[in-house]
Parts: sequence; C-alpha cells; structure tokens
Amino acid sequence: WGELDVMFATTRGTVRRNKLSDFVQVNRNGKIAMKFDEEGDAILAVETCTEFEDVLLIADSGQCIRFPTTDVRVFKGRDSLGVRGISLSESERAISMAILHNVDASPAERAAYLKQATSERRILAGDGEEEEIALTNEEIGEETTLPAERYEELKAREEFVLTLTAFGYGKRSSSYDFRLTGRGGKGIRATDVSKVTEIGQLVAGFPIRNDDQIMLVTDGGQVIRVPVSGIRIASRATKGVTIFNTAAGEKVVSVERISEPQNDEEEEA
Repeated sequence: WGELDVMFATTRGTVRRNKLSDFVQVNRNGKIAMKFDEEGDAILAVETCTEFEDVLLIADSGQCIRFPTTDVRVFKGRDSLGVRGISLSESERAISMAILHNVDASPAERAAYLKQATSERRILAGDGEEEEIALTNEEIGEETTLPAERYEELKAREEFVLTLTAFGYGKRSSSYDFRLTGRGGKGIRATDVSKVTEIGQLVAGFPIRNDDQIMLVTDGGQVIRVPVSGIRIASRATKGVTIFNTAAGEKVVSVERISEPQNDEEEEA
C-alpha cells in the first residue's frame, strides 16, 4: 500500500496525484478529497496507480489523451486543485479515466505490431477488409519488422480499450494505438469524430478483457448484456460497429464491465 498512489480526475479534465497514505485515516464524517477551480466541475473517477503506469483520459467529444502518471507531481495536500490533464472546450466533458500499463515501445515498433496483429486477426477470421492503423500525426520513422520474440513480448503486454457511444456504436482498440503525449493537450482521436452526429458522443471508455461481458442501459430503460469477445477489434480512429441498436431518440447512458461470465443456469434462474 505504501508504494501506491491515487489519481483523481474531474469532468473538466483536471487530474491530481496523491500518496494513498494520505487517505488512511478517514473520519466518520469524511475528509475533503479535492477542491475545484471551475464551477460545475465534479470528480469523475479515482484510481490507484504506480509510477510505471499511464493515465488515459477520454472526453465525450471523441478526443482522448494518454500520459505517464509521473507527468502529474505528487501533491502534499488533499484539498489542492490539481493540474490540467486534457484541454477541453466549454461544451466538452471528460467521461472516463483509465490506468494502463506503460510499455517501452517506439512508434515504429507499435506500428509494426499493430500491422502484424491486424493481419493475423484477418486471417483467423477470414476477413479481407482492410483496417486503418491509427498512428496518425506521429513520426513513425522507417518501417521495421519485429523479431518473433519482441512481437510475443508486446502481445503479452497488450491491453484493449473499449469505447462506446450514445447510439450504441463501439469497438475494442489496442493500447498501442493510444500514443503517449504531454499532459494538458487536446489529445488524439478515440473514435471517428467526423461521425459524432451519426454515432453519438462517447459515453464510456475503459480497459477490457476478452472473457469479460458488458451491460448497457439506455435512457428508455432498455438493457442488454454482451460478451466482449464478440466486439470487433478495430483502430481507435474508426467509428466501430453496432453493439446496441437503440430506438429513435434513445441513448445509451450507462456501460458497466462484468468480469465474471454468466452461465446458462444463472440465466434460467
């Protein structure tokens, strides 16, 4: 516990890092955890982290930013304001914060890995559809070929991030598709922002495993439970596929990860 930090994120894109030990002694009537410098701001998420991980912030507009936890200094006080994590316009709001493992891989290595992994998935699925590699606006340098040992190493450390929109479009994207940038910028695309009017704003974004399930709920009271294994793996720059066919005027308002698969007996019960 003494080696863990705690990362706060707010809906206006502010972040703050404290030692977890700052919150060991909590009074019955609570403690001040964070102060806000903007009216209408609120705590979005709180996660434990280490110095060897990254923060991924995602906004409802379809933008996201990834930066090392060490880009946020350790604050001494619990009632401080924090610093800017992602730059948002007045109409934008952060909708999720996730902690990802930090993997030391160059842009060329990540591009080579994504290209090879995508090719393998197409062969296994018998899918001839080309998939865009989303390392846009990044100096990749000369193309490289990964040795088999390095490819397996990157594969073992790969994570997948699920993004889902208000109109039920979603996808899984490789963590290598989300490059590290400096804290406080506008970030990069987490989805095809040109299709926002078609797919709706982002409502969820978090790491997911292949054997997980997700539960989606709409503002009309409809609910659906979906195995993650059936959701397509695609570039973060794409709009994704239909996961929940929402009715006209209906929107997805909540998405939850379920880590324990439900068996047939439980469904019948």
